[in-house]
Amino acid sequence: MEDIDMIIDMAREQMSKSISHLEKNLLKIRAGRANPSMLDSVRVEYYGSQTPLNQVANVSTPDARTISVQPWEKAMIPEIEKAILNSDLGLNPQNNGEMVIINIPPLTEERRKELVKAARAEGEDARIGIRSARKEANDEIKTLEGISEDLIKDAEERVQGVTNKYTTKVDEILDKKESEIMHV
Repeated sequence: MEDIDMIIDMAREQMSKSISHLEKNLLKIRAGRANPSMLDSVRVEYYGSQTPLNQVANVSTPDARTISVQPWEKAMIPEIEKAILNSDLGLNPQNNGEMVIINIPPLTEERRKELVKAARAEGEDARIGIRSARKEANDEIKTLEGISEDLIKDAEERVQGVTNKYTTKVDEILDKKESEIMHV
């Protein structure tokens, strides 16, 4: 019986990782509002190595449409601008000699729909991860020896209950992100 509990806990952990991965990927999908985490993927050439932007500068959002990047060394400003331009985020940095300023343009209706579609694709990836964890758990339960079919059936139902809980969580996260994206 404790083998079954252990298998279900492992499945729960895998499903939880799928949710974390989804939340992390949804942060990259911008909803027209400035957020410092939008630049998390940007790497800057710093003394010969690729360094995350937030380790060479202070990244903040003075308002809902602006991200400011205050480098700790002024000499880094051109490198930071180049890294943001090359980051494939579609952002256009400007500098005032002191810091790099990025204005986040408002999203068009068409772009919002594209972002919703991208968010749904991320959600489907998370669902696939959850279903995969369910399948692994059920397969492992079936391989346990000396367990009655009734116990196996009960364990599979418990796994399905956990799966339903995490799938519902994916739906809730997606609904929230969708309304965030579509909110003008």
